[in-house]
Amino acid sequence: MSVQFGRWSFHTKPLEPNQLKRVDDVLAPYGPDGASSYSQGELQILYRAFHTTPECNRVMQPFVTKSEAIVTWDGRLDNREDLLRSTDSGLATSSPDISIVAAAYEKWGTSCLEKLLGDWAISIFEPVNHSLTLAKDPVGVRHLYYSLENDHVHWCTLLEPLLLLADRVLILSEEYIAAWLTFFPDVHLTPYVGICSVPPSSSVTIQSGMASVKRYWDFDPKRTVRLQSDTEYEEQFRSVFSDAVHRRLRSAGPIVAELSGGMDSTSIVCVADKLLSKAATGRIDTISFYDDSEPNWNERPFFLQVESQRTHPGHHINASPQADYVFGYEETGIPSTPAFHARPTEAAREYALCLRSQESRVVLSGVGGDEVMGGVPTPEAEIQDLLVAGHFALLGKQLKAWALAQRKPLFHLLFFSLREFFPIPLLAGRQLVVPWLTRQFASRFHEALAGYEYPLKPLGPRPSFQKNISTLDTVRRQLAASALPCEPCYERRYPYLDRTLLEFIFALPRQQLVRPGERRSLMRRALRGLVPPEVLERKRKGYSARSTAMALYTQWRRAMQPGQILITSALGIVDQAVLSQAVEDLQTGHDVSLIPLLRTLSMEMWLRAVLSPDQSHESDALPSTAAVRTRHAIGFNPRGLNVSQARKDTYHDLQ
Repeated sequence: MSVQFGRWSFHTKPLEPNQLKRVDDVLAPYGPDGASSYSQGELQILYRAFHTTPECNRVMQPFVTKSEAIVTWDGRLDNREDLLRSTDSGLATSSPDISIVAAAYEKWGTSCLEKLLGDWAISIFEPVNHSLTLAKDPVGVRHLYYSLENDHVHWCTLLEPLLLLADRVLILSEEYIAAWLTFFPDVHLTPYVGICSVPPSSSVTIQSGMASVKRYWDFDPKRTVRLQSDTEYEEQFRSVFSDAVHRRLRSAGPIVAELSGGMDSTSIVCVADKLLSKAATGRIDTISFYDDSEPNWNERPFFLQVESQRTHPGHHINASPQADYVFGYEETGIPSTPAFHARPTEAAREYALCLRSQESRVVLSGVGGDEVMGGVPTPEAEIQDLLVAGHFALLGKQLKAWALAQRKPLFHLLFFSLREFFPIPLLAGRQLVVPWLTRQFASRFHEALAGYEYPLKPLGPRPSFQKNISTLDTVRRQLAASALPCEPCYERRYPYLDRTLLEFIFALPRQQLVRPGERRSLMRRALRGLVPPEVLERKRKGYSARSTAMALYTQWRRAMQPGQILITSALGIVDQAVLSQAVEDLQTGHDVSLIPLLRTLSMEMWLRAVLSPDQSHESDALPSTAAVRTRHAIGFNPRGLNVSQARKDTYHDLQ
């Protein structure tokens, strides 16, 4: 999880040393293992290292290839041996990832991007043809942003340096705000118009002052996996899943795994234990969260069962939200996104302390498992596949089986499967979930508010494949909207988002993943005997609801002042009266959609932070109503930065 920053000046002078120093100060906490740089003519690159693999400290970056291309790499390369053989570069097997990537680029050019397995982000500057290529892995685990102006382009792993160097008033993106309120913003969006994120599985080429985005690789909808028996499917799954976990065990130090009481994290830990026992290379430690005050979220018996099987206790953290800070931002730093440096909860502080004490830089996460492994046992995808393929006899049989398993009328299941092929007034359904949004705002951004969901194409790829890609896109947006961890730094790794595993899962018949009355059918069958039966047979994980709702209510009442006008209301985003009633309903136990409410209130607190025109103001001071009513001319002033007089004047004019 190293970080990089670059500036390519087309017609202007490069940055002054003091400006580069300010950027380096922002990067430093994320790259504690040393700094290096490249500066020649119009190109300037800063690199801050964070070593997480055994080979990564053996070379300095940026890396200059034999053809004089300048390559900067942040990532973990999983198919090192394959690339060493195919490039015939003569590199040693202990070579750092960047050397292997550079050899691949020398042989194939940008076509090498589709051959790089792992989590990564890369920048390649070609002095011969004066072009810059920025790219990310197919899932988009790493971050990489860019800002293209008339006379220069900046790119960086972090948003903050791009805000720091902005020489214009930055405009907040309303689409980003809308998407944040319900699901997550599209992968190319940032909160600021004109600053973009490199999309997953894509490259951005900048040449002659123009940017072009190209998808370099995608999942093949024609690929299918058809085996002879359930046993063969189970064996193949165990092999592919074990490879996905094994790739993420390559580390320069201790590894920690998040262990809940569910199948996703438990399966990762159990498979990792088996792999490490065979290799005799140590163990992984675990971190588990519990909340004894919440009867609907009783995880302790399940993760204790896993710990009993592995005969090694993990670290347990009380996740009760009663006394936690839900809203607000640290007084230092640039709150670049709504997810940036929110005030840490007590549980978050204990989590950080645990990583420091273990000296762990790698955390294994089960994110993605529920989404791609059939965590929600719905029949629609299978029924849609059979409909499109014209397998009507099998369709009738499966409809009957699903109707009995779910205790629903057969025609009810058929209707809900068919309706996904037709345009649906997405706005109507979403407004019921977020009733406090104004109708004008919701009508302008209904696609973002609906999670960018679109009807299935009956003449396109298999409906189950289309839905798999749509689900993966949701995970991609979630990763893109997250903030890099700092203090301490660590690298999250996601076995369920392994490209090879996803290719395998997306190519399977739907009935292997989910069967009537059997959610995660393949996963349960394949991991029997490895994962404790108490976890395998668990119906569904519970989630904290009541305690979270009360903490939300308490913190919001603390943050609000009598008669205060919300920024989100002044911007025409929410109806303040409806929102206030929704908050009051939390205390009385009424049914309120917690996630959209939490997103709305956190957006309000973030807007308070970024729209505060002077650092000397109180942290919860609000701009005047007039200042925020001008929807398309909101000057952004990151706290703690020296802002030009022109930008200060913009604020005063609005007020």
